[in-house]
Amino acid sequence: MPSAPAAVEQLAVRSIRLITELQTPEGAYPASPTFSAYVGYSWLRDGAFIADAASAAGEVDSASRFYDWCAEVLVRRADHIRWIVAETRAGRPPGAEQMLPARFTFAGEDGADEWWDFQLDGYGTWLWALVEHLERHGVEGDRYREAVALTADYLLASWQRPCYDWWEEHAQHVHVSTLACIAAGLDAVARARLVDDARSAAIAAATDEIRDLVAARGTADGHLIKWLGSTAVDGSLAAAIAPLGFVGAATDLGRATIDVLESHLAVDGGVHRYLGDTFFGGGQWPLLTCFLGLAHLAAGDRERAEEYFDWVAGTATIDLHLPEQVTHHLIAPRMQQPWIDRWGTVATPLLWSHAMFLRLGLQLGRLRPEDLTSPAARPQEGLSR
Repeated sequence: MPSAPAAVEQLAVRSIRLITELQTPEGAYPASPTFSAYVGYSWLRDGAFIADAASAAGEVDSASRFYDWCAEVLVRRADHIRWIVAETRAGRPPGAEQMLPARFTFAGEDGADEWWDFQLDGYGTWLWALVEHLERHGVEGDRYREAVALTADYLLASWQRPCYDWWEEHAQHVHVSTLACIAAGLDAVARARLVDDARSAAIAAATDEIRDLVAARGTADGHLIKWLGSTAVDGSLAAAIAPLGFVGAATDLGRATIDVLESHLAVDGGVHRYLGDTFFGGGQWPLLTCFLGLAHLAAGDRERAEEYFDWVAGTATIDLHLPEQVTHHLIAPRMQQPWIDRWGTVATPLLWSHAMFLRLGLQLGRLRPEDLTSPAARPQEGLSR
């Protein structure tokens, strides 16, 4: 059932408050303030999508502070990035453990604990989201040039390498959603002229090569697939259509990808990560439901996008927190308890879930930035931390 407008607005206000008030003094967005495995860390991928939602909601300063944090994190590693690029160009690509991590402490340090770290998607996503923000609000981008150049060089040298996907799994494969993030980010900084002519030319060549590779090995039966040479699909592929725009929503490839995600991963209003998922039992993810909603909206199916938006609103807890996943339809119910025993209950709130709820609602016109930032709209109780 569709959520009442008042309830949707309350959840939206709660969402933007969580994002802005839990943002750290350094500018990082915590993935989740309470989940044991995420506490103390900010991911470039999650954070970039969170910042994009904050930017779309009119929280210009919050988004800018996150991009400033990203830039500082990267510039601090300039010598290491140049070494990675030089070694790769010399035919000696560093091992995965020597590549840049996927997540950082709020102070911008590498994590001290073991993690599935070598992921390239976040580096493309922060570039894409940065340019969206600069163009949306007319923000000057010169202060980001060094960090953008370092990131572009890192991706140009590394994009062909297998690495972990969005879910920190399957490090032996090249993932299509990762390639979409990389291409979208590189295209964006070249379009915005945040890189010099030589890098722009290298980007044009690389993104053409990425698209050719996806066309040749990243599709099956006319739709995008989970990784090169696979036949499976993954919920993250919806992002390649919207908001990243790597694949046009109205193209045959875009429509076929939406259709296969619907038929394979969408159940009773919510979207799974992939078939065979066992993480916390393999539930449905609100953030992926929003991505597929954005893809539907870009393809012209507003009704389906509205249905997804309302389903996500209905997953909020009594405290108006959105979880990482819900248990309405578990793929592997016997695996739920082992993960609870390991890390505790599902991450709630997950800021990325709140961000995508906002992003879809704003795109639909169900939410307006002025309603989210109005002091009169904000509940008076404090946030639980």
